[in-house]
Amino acid sequence: MTISADHTAQPPAAEEQTPGPAAPDAAAPTGASNNAASEAVRKFGISVEDYMLPARHQIQMVGPDGTLTPHTEQGTQPGHEYSLPGDEELLAAYEQLVVGRRVNDQNSALVRQGRMAVYPSSHGQEACQVAAALCLSGGDWMFPTYRDSVAVMARGVDPVQTMTLFRGDWHGGYDPAKHKVGIQCTPLTTQLLHGVGVAHAAKLRGEDTVVLAMCGDGATSEGDFHEALNFAAVFHLPVVFFVQNNQYAISVPLAHQSVAPSLAHKAVGYGMAGERVDGNDVVALLAVLGRAVRLAREGSGPLLVEAHTYRMQAHTNADDATRYRQDSEVAEWVAKDPLSRMKTYLTDRGLLDDDRAGRIAEKAEAVAAQLREGLSEDVPVEPQDLFKYVFSTPTPQLQEQSALLADELARDAALTSEAAR
Repeated sequence: MTISADHTAQPPAAEEQTPGPAAPDAAAPTGASNNAASEAVRKFGISVEDYMLPARHQIQMVGPDGTLTPHTEQGTQPGHEYSLPGDEELLAAYEQLVVGRRVNDQNSALVRQGRMAVYPSSHGQEACQVAAALCLSGGDWMFPTYRDSVAVMARGVDPVQTMTLFRGDWHGGYDPAKHKVGIQCTPLTTQLLHGVGVAHAAKLRGEDTVVLAMCGDGATSEGDFHEALNFAAVFHLPVVFFVQNNQYAISVPLAHQSVAPSLAHKAVGYGMAGERVDGNDVVALLAVLGRAVRLAREGSGPLLVEAHTYRMQAHTNADDATRYRQDSEVAEWVAKDPLSRMKTYLTDRGLLDDDRAGRIAEKAEAVAAQLREGLSEDVPVEPQDLFKYVFSTPTPQLQEQSALLADELARDAALTSEAAR
């Protein structure tokens, strides 16, 4: 059977024909009783293709103006249906959105003040960050990218520890095992392989663990992306791959990265389900990611979720975004801001009043103050740490380099002491 770009399943040859959606128990292809998609197909009463392919339109529940999108326009279809999250979950998400925005702005200021070496802002992407953290249970793991600091904090990691990496320290700042959050790092896409490895180990141990592995649109062009998705699908692992498509891989627009109908369509090539969601709609994100995590936990195998969002600020403080995109393009996405959208939605529903909004703002300011204070403290530097944590047994080269550094430091100390006399 072939599938057209508009999701229309073309009639198979006579010898390949299988019953249609009207007979869901037989909808899975012959010999696919152990296939990851077959159980979901039977559950939803749809074809394998309609299960694996994303819905024809991206899922959106709250529009840019903050009003609830009519159900008929939310992009849902059989097998891709979502319920609105509960009120308390929405309020918790809004609080994290406000904190996340304040953190992004505070960190940008700290970089300009020289108190952080670099910071990849997620200003405008906070909805993705918050939903990623809130959809997981305590025993689940998250593997973030370097831009996912807000998600790491929303997962419960101390703000100063989260930002330790970006001040140029030698370690990531927090204990991954304690928080079940992988260390943020600059190498692109490697975290997907780490996430798949954790999911594989959890499955072998019989643990009830789901892994959420995050990446950007540029990462989907990397070989590690293919290896991670293929391994996860073949070994039927409980992984949700979350692609934050913010339209640019630094300066390279998505159109120069892939000509697939969407990045979510890549899922079908690995035999897993894909979905597209409005990445600035935290309501839809909570629904879509929550369902994906639940399906993975129930044994449906890995899933791929693509969120359409936008990096409103430069790639990092070392980037000049005006060289590759227009201010008018940025302005279009400012109008889709996830924070103002959610505030309007909650206020109109009577869930958010001035008193509660004020308390949330105060909490955000307290986090910002914590960052200012924590990142202003001088960190004692031990030069020999350069060699201490590379290998458990130092190589001859490291031992030689360590000795050279020790000798140089001793001579410098002696010269300083002599000059003081």
